[in-house]
Amino acid sequence: MNLSLYSVQAFVVLDTEGNRVLAKYYRPKSHPQGESKDLLTLKEQKAFEKGLWQKTKKAGGDIILYDSHLVVYKHSLDLILYFIAGPTENELMLYSALTSLTDALTILLRNALEKRAVLENLDLVLLCLDETIDDGIIVDTDSAAIASRVSRPRADTTEIVINEQTLMSAYLTVKEKMQQRIGQL
Repeated sequence: MNLSLYSVQAFVVLDTEGNRVLAKYYRPKSHPQGESKDLLTLKEQKAFEKGLWQKTKKAGGDIILYDSHLVVYKHSLDLILYFIAGPTENELMLYSALTSLTDALTILLRNALEKRAVLENLDLVLLCLDETIDDGIIVDTDSAAIASRVSRPRADTTEIVINEQTLMSAYLTVKEKMQQRIGQL
């Protein structure tokens, strides 16, 4: 039984051809079982991802056990998002975290969770991932809270600057309007 908080070993996003769009592997040094020894090199990671894609390229599944790793995945338009964990992890917890991450990304990317949108907004995607998973520990599973912490301020809201000139302008406008009202009486 695994009683550690470190549950996620990797987050991987692959496109429909099996090419890596984004990958983040977690190797916490403070893990109770020590630092992970598998998937250390880029070559090992790419081989693992290619084999994983071969097993999951057809839509329809959610969870598989692949190469002694528990893999939870979701298909989205032209992407497949994966959480990779040890074989003894709680798959419902992982699936809940992946679902909340994809929902938060869908909110942030305005219902366009596709390769182009992910690459154009890579900063938001990585911030969203960091709000969900911190060094392999699932931190949050509320998609609305994740999206609200990550979202940019709206561009159409402008900061109102109040200075001496704007106050004088407002005073003169009010004075002019008052003189016009008094003149009409």
